[in-house]
Amino acid sequence: MSLGGDDGYGGDYDGREAGPEGHLTRTRLPEGDGGPYGPARRPGRPGKPSRNLVTVVGVVVLLIAAIAFANRGDGKDNASGSTDTSGTNAESHPTAPTGRRPVEGKNTTTGIASGFAKSQQGAQSAAANFAVALGSDGMFNAARREAIVNAVYAPDAAATRIKQLATVFSGDKILANAGLDSNGNPPHGMTFVSRANPVGTKVEKFKDGEARVAVWHSLLFGLAGEGSKNPVAESWYTDTFELKWIKGDWKVTQYTQKDGPAPVGRDQAASSAEDMAKAVQGFGGFTYAR
Repeated sequence: MSLGGDDGYGGDYDGREAGPEGHLTRTRLPEGDGGPYGPARRPGRPGKPSRNLVTVVGVVVLLIAAIAFANRGDGKDNASGSTDTSGTNAESHPTAPTGRRPVEGKNTTTGIASGFAKSQQGAQSAAANFAVALGSDGMFNAARREAIVNAVYAPDAAATRIKQLATVFSGDKILANAGLDSNGNPPHGMTFVSRANPVGTKVEKFKDGEARVAVWHSLLFGLAGEGSKNPVAESWYTDTFELKWIKGDWKVTQYTQKDGPAPVGRDQAASSAEDMAKAVQGFGGFTYAR
């Protein structure tokens, strides 16, 4: 939930804050006890594997080694040194395993992951998690919103952001349009949904303890339940985070959001309100992204 990001807070809220397989084919001729196709097959020597078995095992081992090598990546973590990818030739890189474990730390109040690495991957992980947190239903409750902002923003930026959001939510219009009461609670029997789902991240700048990371994500937003006037719908956004390394972790100093890129909607029947509510309640959101 960005409410237009850090560059505008007065607008009406409208429910917005991606090997070839080797195939070994072996043709075996008919076997028999001295039949018309030749003499009977000689039994293998006791205690020694057949030549064909050795060949197959060798091919499998080579395939496994090749796959492991291909998935190893370039081994560059960029944990140190300065890299500025803000130019027009910046390349996007798909997420790849690096051998590092996901962060084990988290904010005790919000459960938001913390302790990200001081690297490009760490900055992307932080930004993806921040997009999830800032797009959550907790942003519609004053106490939870303040805790989330304090967890992801730099201390000097958090205070300003909390005041800005308090002003935006001070009236009943935003909450009422979302179908919530003044405390951000849905009507009885309804399930409020606001869940960001990151699709990919892109480092636009990384230098001297500062980073700019864009997060492309979809957002599920609405009320799930029979008779809902705001059924859960899907939207697409790109959140851009200005991050700074502060006291051993990445923190947000500025946050903006824009629409899209949005894919073409598939010709797929929408689920019933009951099925959507069950899905939201049964499938937990992620606490660690990327």
